[in-house]
Amino acid sequence: MTDEIVANRVHDLLDRAARDRGDAVAVIDSCDRQMSWAQIAAASHEAADILTEAGVRPGDRVILVFENCASVPVFFFACSRLDASAVVVNARLSEAELTRITAHSDPSALVFATDASEPARTQAERLGARTATGMFGTVAVVSRTGAAPEAVFDAAEEQVAVMLYTSGTTGTPKAAMLTHRNLIAASQATAEVRGIAAEDVCFLALPLSHIFGLVTLMAVTRTQGRMRLEARFQVDRLYQALQEDVTFLPAVPQMHAHLFHYARANGKPRYTRGLLRFVSSGGAPLDPAWKREAEAFYGVALQNGYGLTEAAAGVCATRNSFGDPDISVGNPMGVCTFRLDMEAKGANPAEGIGEILVGGPQVMKGYFRDPEQTAQAFTQDGYFRTGDLGRYDAAGKMHIVGRSKELIIRSGFNVYPVEVEATLTDHPAVIVAGVVGRAVAGNEEVLAFVKVGAETEVSEAELKAFAAERLSPYKRPSRIIIARDLPAAPTGKILKAKLIETFAAQLEGPELV
Repeated sequence: MTDEIVANRVHDLLDRAARDRGDAVAVIDSCDRQMSWAQIAAASHEAADILTEAGVRPGDRVILVFENCASVPVFFFACSRLDASAVVVNARLSEAELTRITAHSDPSALVFATDASEPARTQAERLGARTATGMFGTVAVVSRTGAAPEAVFDAAEEQVAVMLYTSGTTGTPKAAMLTHRNLIAASQATAEVRGIAAEDVCFLALPLSHIFGLVTLMAVTRTQGRMRLEARFQVDRLYQALQEDVTFLPAVPQMHAHLFHYARANGKPRYTRGLLRFVSSGGAPLDPAWKREAEAFYGVALQNGYGLTEAAAGVCATRNSFGDPDISVGNPMGVCTFRLDMEAKGANPAEGIGEILVGGPQVMKGYFRDPEQTAQAFTQDGYFRTGDLGRYDAAGKMHIVGRSKELIIRSGFNVYPVEVEATLTDHPAVIVAGVVGRAVAGNEEVLAFVKVGAETEVSEAELKAFAAERLSPYKRPSRIIIARDLPAAPTGKILKAKLIETFAAQLEGPELV
């Protein structure tokens, strides 16, 4: 299957699915709404008419305020039909966050999934949105005047399909512009590497406002399979879905960790249904012991991967067999290319560690109306600077060492947070961990924050002793804060920038034993 045959716009993938498998169920959402591929395509035409009536023109932006539901693909593909760019955001953003993104993206309309998301309904009511109904259900629409359209291009590699905010919830908004070519290439790479087929049923709790979830939607559309869209991750619903029909499970490590803890806490058996054929993990490093636990639970190989918004999600993935101890992120997907910058911040040439630079058709066009940040993000020959540090192993597979911005320099030594996090999550009481640095007089200290189960009892002293047996002295956390929950993004990824602020009182208090 080649891109030239299939698509020049992302909605071409949908139209092909409607032609080939129109009667097949495409989406089941957490409202128990089912839509076939033909219905999704027809509803996207309805949605395009609604957007046109709202004043949307080619080159405009449309903010889609949703939690995962059937309306998301409908309005996403509707934007494509109009050559407008979808700005997909999570409905759980605060009023201030949505206001910032609206001001920055300058949309001609906002659409709210009012029948599937209480936060979206609240935001829509605040703005006085008007109701619109169709095959997709009920949404609310706000029109804005004065939005300046961008240029429209026939070429898929130039026309922007979606804008995703990489830091829009705090500080200065920054929107990655992903073209139709970016998403089409990413869908092809994901489908081929993961072996997705029309018979697959994908459990998708990953937010479609995040690139991991959005490209999974694209890959399933390309292969004409089925998606179970979950508005929010609920571990009991995942466990139940696995007992029914799920064959394909993309997730972040936190989701897997919650599932294993849920099964243990409720005396549930490991997965034995036998339908599951593919499980992936992304967004955080794998610990060897944890990987073994995951494979023992699922009974299939756990595949790892690496990706980022600016490169349309997955750019690297493993293809390992069951029981393979490999904890790398594998080899480049599709036709992506990598190289390492050994002169970047945090690089360690002696250990083969450098900043990962990515090239290929999945790499974004740039940041919206921000030529300065766009120029800084690329090398002169067009490679994207990821800000991530990595190294190759003897087999040529990539290992992620950490973020250059998160690098901790303690007593002159580089401390990579992912190594400390992997050590802590190896403790049976720890579900997930986040490690950050904090400046102290003439140095940096290592701070760790761990999430444990509601019924789990473990002390800071016990975890420090556990770490001391496994880490060099300069890598050991000076404090380990134990919590029932940690600040996290909708994907479950820990928001490290909020850890110190959230637990300021505990950090100033005495160590608990």
